[in-house]
Amino acid sequence: MIEMVIEQRRRDLGGGFEVGRILPIAKRRMVGPFIFFDHMGPLDLAPGLDRSLDIRAHPHIGLATVTYLFAGEVMHRDSLGYEQVVRPQEVNWMTAGSGITHSERFERAREQGDHLHGIQAWVALPTELEEVAPSFSHHSASDLPKWSDAGVNGQLIDGSAYGLTAGTETHSPLFYAHLDMAPGAIAEIPTGHKERAIYIASGAVELDGTRYERGRMLVLSSAASRVRALEHSTVMVLGGEPVGERFIYWNFVSSSKDRLAQAAADWRAGRMKLPDADDEEFTPLPDEPLPPFSTRTT
Repeated sequence: MIEMVIEQRRRDLGGGFEVGRILPIAKRRMVGPFIFFDHMGPLDLAPGLDRSLDIRAHPHIGLATVTYLFAGEVMHRDSLGYEQVVRPQEVNWMTAGSGITHSERFERAREQGDHLHGIQAWVALPTELEEVAPSFSHHSASDLPKWSDAGVNGQLIDGSAYGLTAGTETHSPLFYAHLDMAPGAIAEIPTGHKERAIYIASGAVELDGTRYERGRMLVLSSAASRVRALEHSTVMVLGGEPVGERFIYWNFVSSSKDRLAQAAADWRAGRMKLPDADDEEFTPLPDEPLPPFSTRTT
């Protein structure tokens, strides 16, 4: 059973680079520990791309970012010294914890053009791990189990599902998978977690007798569910156990509003280290004051 349908909203990340924002919304801030979900592209980037479309160095606390591409290439640099390209069917997993900064740049696009398509999700850390030391890991296909069954080609990105476990580090019970579905193919949505959802990245599917097209997240009840592809479709399935109430301000996530205020003050005062390999420009703190409850707006 579908509890809610969330449609993406277009958001400019700066310089004209737009994404489809799905989570959070006022009526549904999280699905399990997933607190943020952006659909990037599909977008054709011409050679000579202006650097203003890059995502300049910016900070995070209290979360892990999960970057996964269907097409294209993004260069990640962070304040721990990591410099890592992410390509299709790979994962960049960055745990912000007590604080990290990073940039994401479209360097291949600038040199030769590119077709970019992917998802960036944020996973809120459990309360006891919100201030864990920051870390970064890159995962290639060998860490991400694949399977094929009756027109469904799947890849597990994080957690455990479909009898498989991904090699990515997770901090709470969750699952996150990419399903490439042929027309007419049927896929089971993993059960065993309190909160679950699917996101239609391309194509169209049928669930509970209703057609749903790209750009929609379907938040599901705990009952067993099956999704059928009405055309060739790319579907993300995700969920997990809730981690408790979280507050969001800009790029910061925390169970404490005071901690958000401290992170904002630290960034404004220049107390968070920039990436060594990308420290000549950064994204400034938004002008708006820190509210008691906030959803990310930029």
